[in-house]
Amino acid sequence: MIKEKIVEEIKSCEKLLIGIGEEWNAKETGDIKELYEKLNRMIQGKDYFIVTTVTDGEIRKSSLDQKRIVAPCGNETWRQCSKSCTKDIWEPLEIPDDICPHCGQPLTGNTIKAEEYIEEGYLPQWNAYTYWLSATLNKKLLLLELGVGFQTPTVIRWPFEKTASINNKAHLYRIHGSFSQLSDTVKGKADAISENSLEFFRSL
Repeated sequence: MIKEKIVEEIKSCEKLLIGIGEEWNAKETGDIKELYEKLNRMIQGKDYFIVTTVTDGEIRKSSLDQKRIVAPCGNETWRQCSKSCTKDIWEPLEIPDDICPHCGQPLTGNTIKAEEYIEEGYLPQWNAYTYWLSATLNKKLLLLELGVGFQTPTVIRWPFEKTASINNKAHLYRIHGSFSQLSDTVKGKADAISENSLEFFRSL
């Protein structure tokens, strides 16, 4: 069965790249904390990196190694000036009244939904990710895409296909309830699983 195969490949791969997309939005998932902890247990001891487009910040509360996670779309729990008067980004509750101390405007989530997204928050981790990714060539690389649709395909979906296509030892599993389609570039190097990634992962 495909689930047993994935579990075995997690154990045997040299490098593990995980993409987490919009199906993992905590607002619609009551057990999201348990799912992140399950993921942490499954990949303990592996050389992994996680790219997530989910902005609710729940992954930041998990036991997963935070140095191995990048969130290019931002994090709602981090705050920035809604008018981007400064490049400052604040941790949760660092500014109790949620008002910019520089210009007096309300703060907002440091995400791509902001009027002007301040990207400095994720860029150091993005550099760490690209460095890690450069060392995966010619390694046995497993790519797991969990619930990644077309909201921001340039972050995970298309780059993962490219990575799988150029690495002879890579294999991609794309798991999504509606958008599991694969491009021709990864034929023979990828499997599409048409199932909600949360349901799929719960039963792994």
